Amino acid sequence: MSFGRFALKRSLQGIGVVWGVVTVVFALRFVTPGSPINAVAPLDATQETRQAIAAELGLNQPLYVQYGQYVFELLQGDMGRSYIRGQEVTTLVFERLPATIELALAASVVAIVLAIPLGVISATRRNEPVDYGATLVSLGGISTPNFWLGIMLILIFAVEFNIFNTSGRGVDVGDVALSVINAEPFVGTLLTWLAYITLPAIALGTYFMALITRLTRSGMLDELSKGYVQAARAKGLPRTLIRYKHALRNTLIPVITVLGLQLGTLIGGAVITEAVFSWPGLGTLVIESINQRDWPALQGSLIVIGTSFVLVNILVDVVYAYLDPEVVTD
Repeated sequence: MSFGRFALKRSLQGIGVVWGVVTVVFALRFVTPGSPINAVAPLDATQETRQAIAAELGLNQPLYVQYGQYVFELLQGDMGRSYIRGQEVTTLVFERLPATIELALAASVVAIVLAIPLGVISATRRNEPVDYGATLVSLGGISTPNFWLGIMLILIFAVEFNIFNTSGRGVDVGDVALSVINAEPFVGTLLTWLAYITLPAIALGTYFMALITRLTRSGMLDELSKGYVQAARAKGLPRTLIRYKHALRNTLIPVITVLGLQLGTLIGGAVITEAVFSWPGLGTLVIESINQRDWPALQGSLIVIGTSFVLVNILVDVVYAYLDPEVVTD
């Protein structure tokens, strides 16, 4: 199978998955207790008023008609209108999406910067104190719930020491970039951005960091025991060259796959972290929509989250196939 056919196959599979996500999200409205009309109608609404609202929202039509119309409008980029806010859901969701992506990327950077060096050091100093320390850190990261970690970080670094902010976004990464162009105080803008994003990024990225640390350590141990490493040592190549150019390079191939998959997971799994830190992203919008029974906003958010996860997975598969051509062979 050629690389192009492989990419096309993964793309078609991704379209099928997205269609499944849309179908499930649409069905959620009809299998959960309560009616969407309750979110719109006044408490003392008469039966005639409720019927008029149902007709206006298209809820009095057969289920297959509602589904077909919903999919048709989605293909045109129309996710409907929020029951509570009165805004177009497409606008509402894509206003929140950059904040979630920014948080997910920041959490990924925190995890990668800490995890890969920690995993390499742990593998190259096996059964030494630093190895035990790295194993303890990774076990703690995997075992600690991110909502509890977020609360502890707020209590210690925001409330007790007043180093970081407790909630909100402040400025975004775009403001930091524009501060260079617009001659604004770059350092001040950067510090403001770090004050808001550091704690949620650590809380969200800790599990990711622990997972990558364990994966890097096990991969390095496996590579260092292979024959080509022994041959390189016999030829007298420097130990640093063997570890970081040859062994680490081969270790990072499966790590890249996990990085991509976890990035998609971070986008979808940021709901709790955003709630703890009042981060104005899609996770916060999902929780608000659930509490308010705002079905169009909830459905739009879930579809965008699911589609983002699928797109990241397709990108990872394509990159992995490019790095390792054996993947695309029949």
